[in-house]
Amino acid sequence: MELVPQPQSPEDSSEDAPSEFRWYHKASALLVIILCLEVGLFLVAFPWTEYWETNFFFSFGPGWYRFWQNAYARGAVSGLGALNIYISFVEVFRLRRFAKGR
Repeated sequence: MELVPQPQSPEDSSEDAPSEFRWYHKASALLVIILCLEVGLFLVAFPWTEYWETNFFFSFGPGWYRFWQNAYARGAVSGLGALNIYISFVEVFRLRRFAKGR
């Protein structure tokens, strides 16, 4: 006895289709874009302001002050911000790609 899958009607397949892009997918993608962009802009700019010297990490000890004042450490934090901005742009283009199908 061989089991053969029955073809589904178009109404049944449209609800469970993984390629369908619903409103909550768009909303969550938009939230990710906004979050990554804001975090990225903050991390790019904050290490180069005067508030950087009064942050929480300076209270760990006197040796940490020299580390956090180093331009390479500031650049690494700014690099993480640039990575977040890049991720937000990738998500924007991914969202646009799915929106073109409609």
